Amino acid sequence: MRTIRPVLFWTHLVAGVISGVVVLIMSVTGVLLTYQKQMTLWADLRGVEAGPPTPNAERLTPDSLLSLVAARESAGQTKTPTNVVWRYGATMPVEVQFGREGRQYLSAYTGEVVGTGSVLMRKVFQVSTDWHRWLAMKDDSRATGKLVTGVSNLAFLVLVLTGMVLWWPRNLTWKATKQVLVFRRGLSAKARDFNWHNVIGIWSAIPLAAVVASATVISFPWASDLVYRVVGEEPPARAEAPAPAPAVGTANRGSASGGSEGRGSEGRGSETAKPGAPLVGDVYALAAQRMPDWRSMSLAWPKAADAPLVYSIDRGMGGEPHKRATLTISRTGDAPKWAVFGDQSVGRRARSIMRFTHTGEVLGFWGQTIAGLVSLGGAVLVYTGLALSLRRFVAWRRRAASAAPVAAEVTA
Repeated sequence: MRTIRPVLFWTHLVAGVISGVVVLIMSVTGVLLTYQKQMTLWADLRGVEAGPPTPNAERLTPDSLLSLVAARESAGQTKTPTNVVWRYGATMPVEVQFGREGRQYLSAYTGEVVGTGSVLMRKVFQVSTDWHRWLAMKDDSRATGKLVTGVSNLAFLVLVLTGMVLWWPRNLTWKATKQVLVFRRGLSAKARDFNWHNVIGIWSAIPLAAVVASATVISFPWASDLVYRVVGEEPPARAEAPAPAPAVGTANRGSASGGSEGRGSEGRGSETAKPGAPLVGDVYALAAQRMPDWRSMSLAWPKAADAPLVYSIDRGMGGEPHKRATLTISRTGDAPKWAVFGDQSVGRRARSIMRFTHTGEVLGFWGQTIAGLVSLGGAVLVYTGLALSLRRFVAWRRRAASAAPVAAEVTA
C-alpha cells in the first residue's frame, strides 16, 4: 500500500482538478432533477378539476375518447398525437402528448381540455437537463458537450474508485476511523474540508459509484454494448442515422397509466379504421387480468391504419423496468401479446436496470432520494476536493518561494 497509495492519490488529485468544474455542474443539476417526474406531474395537475361532473357520471370508453382526439386532429385543432396516457384514479385526467409540441389533459368523463401542463416547470427541468447532459450547448455543439460530460463522468468514476481507498485511514484504529466517519465541529477550514471530504466520500461511495458507472453506460455506446457482452450477448444493432419523423407522429413510449373502467368496441375491422382513430377494444379488462395493481397505461399512437396497438402498462413510478409490461393488440384478429420484464433477454434487462440506476428510479422513490443525496454529496466532494487541492498548491508555491533564496545562498 505504501507504493500504491501515492499513485492512487495523484491519480485522484489530477482527475479531480481536470474534471472538477464539469462534475460540479452535473452533480448540482442532478440534485435539481431528482424528483423531476413527480414535480412535473404535480405542477401539470395543480388546480386541474378532472373529477366526475356528477356523482353517477361514467367515463368515456377508450374508443370514444380516442375518436374525439382524432376528430380534433382532423379538424386542425391539435397536432398529431404521439402518446395517450391514462392514470389510475377517479379524478385523474387523460394526458394526450404531441411530442415536442406539448400536451393536453382531458377529462376522462367529457373529453374536454382541462389543462395544458406547466410550461414554467418544464422549462426549469429542460434547462437543468441541457446543462446536465451537454453543458447547455446548442445544435451541432451538443455532441461536443456530451463528449465532455461523458469523459468528465469517467474521471468522476476514477475519483470514486480511488477515493474508496484514500478516504479510509491508514491505521485502522477506532480513533482514526472515527475521524473520517463522523462530522466534527470546531475545525479549521482546511481540517473541516478534509473531514467533510472523507466522511461524505465514505458514506456515499457505493451508491455514488453505481450512479456514476450507470451514467457511463448512458454516455458511451461502447459501455452500453459492454453490458450485453458481459452476459454473453451480442449488442443490438444501431442505426447509423436517426430516421426522419413519420408524418403521423412518433410512437414514443413513456411512463403512463390509466384508470378507466369503460369497455370499447371489439377492436377488429381495421380495414375501415383510420390512423387517427385506433380501435382500442377491451384493453382495460386485459390489463386488469394481468396486472390488477397497475398505476399507469400509455398507448403509442399508431403510425398506420393496420399498425398494432402497443400499450405500456406500469405498476411502478415510471422508472422501475421490472414493474412494466407491454400489451400488443393486433388489428388483424391475432391474439393479444403480453410481454413482461422477465421475457426480455438478460442483456436487455441489465441495460434497462443500468439506465434507471443512474436516476435511482429502479428502486422507486427511496432510490431517487438516495441518488439525489449522493449527487448533493458529489457536489460537496468536488468543492472540498478543489479547496484542498488549491491549499496544497498555495503551500507548495510558498515552500518553493522560501527555498529559492536559500538555494541561491548555497550556490554563492
